[in-house]
Amino acid sequence: MNLKRAAGALAAAVLGGWISVANAVGDMPGGPRVNQLNLQDPVTQIAADQHWIHWLLLWVCTVIFVLVFGAMFYAIWAHRKSKGHRPATFHESTVVEVAWTIVPFLIVVGLALPATRMVVEQKDTSNPDLTIKATGYQWKWGYDYLNGEGEGISFLSTLTTPRAQIEGREPKTATYLVEVDNPVVVPVNRKVRIVLTANDVIHSWMVPAFGVKQDAIPGFVRDTWFRAEKVGVFRGQCAELCGKDHAFMPIVVDVRSEEDYTKWVEEQKQAMLAKLDDPNKEWQQGELVARGEQVYQANCVACHQANGKGVPPAFPPLEGSQVALGEQAAHIDVVLNGRAGTAMASFKQLSDVELAAVITYTRNAWGNKAEDGIVQPAEVAAARK
Repeated sequence: MNLKRAAGALAAAVLGGWISVANAVGDMPGGPRVNQLNLQDPVTQIAADQHWIHWLLLWVCTVIFVLVFGAMFYAIWAHRKSKGHRPATFHESTVVEVAWTIVPFLIVVGLALPATRMVVEQKDTSNPDLTIKATGYQWKWGYDYLNGEGEGISFLSTLTTPRAQIEGREPKTATYLVEVDNPVVVPVNRKVRIVLTANDVIHSWMVPAFGVKQDAIPGFVRDTWFRAEKVGVFRGQCAELCGKDHAFMPIVVDVRSEEDYTKWVEEQKQAMLAKLDDPNKEWQQGELVARGEQVYQANCVACHQANGKGVPPAFPPLEGSQVALGEQAAHIDVVLNGRAGTAMASFKQLSDVELAAVITYTRNAWGNKAEDGIVQPAEVAAARK
């Protein structure tokens, strides 16, 4: 009896804890809702079509289930041996053979017609109003606006959830693991083509509310598209297992009105002009270190940690590193081109000034004192050739 009471008390405690946690969690803005059983609310025609065919298939399967199992259970109940029924002795029936061949064929054709139309529509990336290149990195997304309003804008989009939340030292927010520093901004009611590739391993660009999921494969260029019909912020994630921090590369799309989007484009272009660095300038060590710390925090801290101690063996420490304290040329080559067979990716997408700054920072941070601790942008530019 005591064991039963203890088991009952434990079950009640677990259930009560689960209920309290569920009540404490709210709907995610632009993401899933608490106790959501259906797909996310669609904001594109593609997603709406997917919802429609999802329910159509569900009802077709339900009808087939009821008819088949209903007939089977009725036959078992109504023709049971206890009622004196004897099994039929016929061997085959041409009518039955024809029926169970033609009926499934008609069902499949009936479902294939709308499904084919939707697949063709999803693959039609022609005549976009805006083209954005999305590049998957371990573990962040890079975006380049290639055509349309905003052409030339480029940035990296990185997770902003604090490590304290990830490690359980602080309570988690409603947008836990699905928040970034630079969301993709697009105008409402405009066809947006997303061109996808990857820098290292296979990633996948997925936003459920758009009905979009497309793999990003190194060495290949693939594309998809969407036309958001509602202003708001919508969230997704990399949907392809891509390594240690796969869960930490979210996708956030900020859909704005045409007027607000135009304002954002102007703001971004002004910010790009303000940040435009002169690669021919002779920088002072203090300037490079200060700039390099910002670049490091945005691009390197996830792997090598803020204290430079890394996460061995996958990500070696930079504190006291032979690379950071070694020859400049070798250090530039590692950061610029990556290192084959390791998790160290190429960072060619950064400017010469950013690369020079982050290399200078790592050669002088955490007690590192390299003999030739200053790397100028011109040296990085020469190494690119």
